[in-house]
Amino acid sequence: MDYERLFRLDGRAAVVVGAASGIGAAAARGLAAHGAVVLCADKDTDGARATADAIVRAGQAADAVPVDITDPASVTALIDTVLVRLRALDILVVTPSINVRKPLLRYTDDEFDRVVGLNLKGSFRVLRAAGEVMARQGRGSIIVLSSIRSQVVEPGQGVYAATKAGLVQMARALAAELAPLGVRVNAVAPGVVETPLTQPIKAQADWYEAYARRSALGRWATPDELVGPVVFLASDASSYVTGAVLFVDGGWTAVDGRYTPPL
Repeated sequence: MDYERLFRLDGRAAVVVGAASGIGAAAARGLAAHGAVVLCADKDTDGARATADAIVRAGQAADAVPVDITDPASVTALIDTVLVRLRALDILVVTPSINVRKPLLRYTDDEFDRVVGLNLKGSFRVLRAAGEVMARQGRGSIIVLSSIRSQVVEPGQGVYAATKAGLVQMARALAAELAPLGVRVNAVAPGVVETPLTQPIKAQADWYEAYARRSALGRWATPDELVGPVVFLASDASSYVTGAVLFVDGGWTAVDGRYTPPL
């Protein structure tokens, strides 16, 4: 065993869906830095191209491709493009999510459909398409981005939380189904991360500070702090890890509802 190369991804073909910004952009840069050839996929084609260009400027290999995971034809086109350009698919990272913060009793059918349609059904389409390729290859690592909301919730997060819990169970089921074929599937569950999705919270100082205090580390994460877990799950360092949920939450779920008693 060459322990120095456990985290290397040299020559591996990676696709990051949601690579235009936030965790997806950081994950794409991190995978490329460890040797992967990365296709940066996103509905925001300009953002995906900016991420790919930054990778290339760093002397690594990347390109950009459009995808809208709410459109089945777009997902099919993405996988076709991957196989033409990269000739294989070794690593898939799926990050896109939206949220409508609203009490369940005020949710409209359209809002429900939009959140579930992207977060859960859209991710399902990508997992299914990529999983078929990896199953034929007999190898691959799939990483989906869930959330602490798969475990702990608060008012206004019901539908978003349901999608993130659903992603965990879907990843676990896929892990069980694809393990005999040499494919691993895992989830990463971040806490509060400074991304475009959480910008409305950051804009309200009291809310932002309250969330910071909820974690054991007492602060928010940056997208770059999710790169290590993604690279770990993509690499041979996690060769015996599948069907797992890796919480990267600064201790939020460990101390949920925290209170420091007099000791």
